Amino acid sequence: MRRFCFCFFLNFLLSVSAWAQAEVHYSLAFPNAVHHEAEVTVEFREIKTPTLEVRMSRSSPGRYALHEFAKNVYNVKAVNGQGKPVTINRPNPHQWNLSNHDGTVKITYTLFGFRADGTYNGIDEQHAHLNMPATLMYAIGFENSPATVKFTIASGKNWTVATQLKPVNETTFWAPTMQYLMDSPVELSNFTWQQWQINDKGKTKTIRIALHHTGIEADANRYTEATKQVVAQARAVYGELPEYDYGTYTFIACYMPQSVGDGMEHRNSTVVTSTHPLATHFADHLGTVSHEFFHSWNVERIRPKSLEPFNFAEANMSDALWFAEGFTSYYGDLLVHRSKNSTFDEAITSFGNELNFVLNAPGKNYFSPVEMSMQAPFVDAAQSIDPINRLNTYISYYTYGSVIALALDLELRQKFKNLTLDNYMQALWQTYGKPEKPYTLTDLQNSLATVTRDEAFARNFFQNHIFGKTLTDYKNLLKAAGLELRKSLPGKASLGLVPIAFPDEKATLTNFTFVGSPLYQAGLDKQDVILRLNNQPITSKAGLDAVLTKHQPNDKVTIAFMQQGQVKQSSVTLTENPSWEIVPTENAGGKLTKTQKAFRQNWLGSK
Repeated sequence: MRRFCFCFFLNFLLSVSAWAQAEVHYSLAFPNAVHHEAEVTVEFREIKTPTLEVRMSRSSPGRYALHEFAKNVYNVKAVNGQGKPVTINRPNPHQWNLSNHDGTVKITYTLFGFRADGTYNGIDEQHAHLNMPATLMYAIGFENSPATVKFTIASGKNWTVATQLKPVNETTFWAPTMQYLMDSPVELSNFTWQQWQINDKGKTKTIRIALHHTGIEADANRYTEATKQVVAQARAVYGELPEYDYGTYTFIACYMPQSVGDGMEHRNSTVVTSTHPLATHFADHLGTVSHEFFHSWNVERIRPKSLEPFNFAEANMSDALWFAEGFTSYYGDLLVHRSKNSTFDEAITSFGNELNFVLNAPGKNYFSPVEMSMQAPFVDAAQSIDPINRLNTYISYYTYGSVIALALDLELRQKFKNLTLDNYMQALWQTYGKPEKPYTLTDLQNSLATVTRDEAFARNFFQNHIFGKTLTDYKNLLKAAGLELRKSLPGKASLGLVPIAFPDEKATLTNFTFVGSPLYQAGLDKQDVILRLNNQPITSKAGLDAVLTKHQPNDKVTIAFMQQGQVKQSSVTLTENPSWEIVPTENAGGKLTKTQKAFRQNWLGSK
């Protein structure tokens, strides 16, 4: 998942019974698609228990919070093999207990879906975009059973089916187990296929794109060519493609007005969605493609043990998302550049923006990267109605992990001859990815020690930067690439990083103030309104900037503000603008050496 979103293919083991082998049959039709409904039928046969426990998932691989997919299910009915009603009991909101059956139960229900992304369902007259945990009921004891899924396409609709499921025919598909089924999203629409083949160590592998969008053919061609280049650069990192189960990897790409921005990886496919068309947001879309495809190694096969087995009935917590998501985020941007789809300045700006955020975020003083990973059930598309202090206590494991990957890549290149982060990823692939042996954090540390042949380096790196809260010396690391980390507005007085908006010409704080910032120290917080600064009325950003330009960092000025209906006055000590940037040495008045130029090329150049 790229920053919004992302999906693990993990073992779905929920009290598996050895006897369950009877194939499960699903069928889906969309007679009321205009009102976002699907009609679903599922039949379980050879039931060996008096009561069949049937559930809707509460969570979805690649997400860590609870989503309660049962909320979109209604009109539930069940009959036995003779068509007679069976008894239905509800022990909890996401489960149906079916008794008085004859060894067969056929369930029908209506499914509502109005969010086309990597987690939920989007059903309308133009498409049916389905995430299986949000779509299909499953039964306890049938987790290892094969399943077929038949789609009924209404007459007059020019829909075809895109999925990683094994095709039986054009509208019927097969999964070897329920776990594989749950990992297999589906798009039904009038999309177009784009595909190519790769000879990978003597085996032919097909990469294909099911592209549903509103653009023109030129947009599709440009997108396909750029995706080919990204795929080639990702393959170069590991030296080979994964063994896709049916020889094919599928991008399910939906760029339609009713879609929601997301990216969610699966074992042999990925979902990439956005409201925005290809023509206007090409770089963003390609970045998501790059991130999600890298997951076909890192996460789908190089998997953290902390997420095994994935629990479809509870929230899922992992200590390794700084690596699983964060390192993937680093490579997502890096591979776009290596594929020559971004400029040098764009790549450096991207790294700089992430580093600037981490350097300024107070959250690094509260939780280590490991502990940030464990926050996922609270932040990864989780919903709550009470305000939370994430601005101060949290840094996304995507961003945090990405800057850690940047540091490790630069450090390996400088301290160890002919070693890079690529070599580390290759070692993890060979040890844990290809054999699909889930790793622990100790395994990650030991692998770094093996690659570097330096146990002390690996131990210190993990103790300081993974389990600990210490940041690397990025200034010195970046110098080897002829890059300078510096303040973007040196000497400029500011109130710190301030979330201020000006509705009705009122300088309103739209979020909590950063711990330690000038406004935090002065006692201001969310929803407060700045009335005057140094006795000057503040009604616009220009007015605020005009006051600040007359002062220097460390100046003390008076501030008047409205807080919970009361006018208050305090003193605020101005600080230097805290924003950082990465600048090429040659753009900062220095001279790029041949060694630095070669370092850059080896790091950022195409492989």
